[in-house]
Amino acid sequence: MWEARQVLIVAGSMYVDPEDRENYLAGCLEVVTAARGASGCLDFTISGDLVEPGRINVYERWETEEQLLTFRGAGPTEEQQVAIRDAKIFRYEISAVETP
Repeated sequence: MWEARQVLIVAGSMYVDPEDRENYLAGCLEVVTAARGASGCLDFTISGDLVEPGRINVYERWETEEQLLTFRGAGPTEEQQVAIRDAKIFRYEISAVETP
């Protein structure tokens, strides 16, 4: 059965130098912890890809845009921003949710 409610999903991938990936991910621990405790956050994960050594997968799920933007703040630190070689991350607005 469909549940009519808006959910925002932010998902995609970013790329760092393969030798820097583990260090980059370790630097994200505080952000992931803070996001999961933020109002409106339904899920938040940043993880290393199993196939591509420089790829980092991003997945966020939020109740409202306002809550997402409140948490988002200034974004990645300057050090993290410099480490990102490429990013393909998109925002999706979901209008209904259903269990499989």
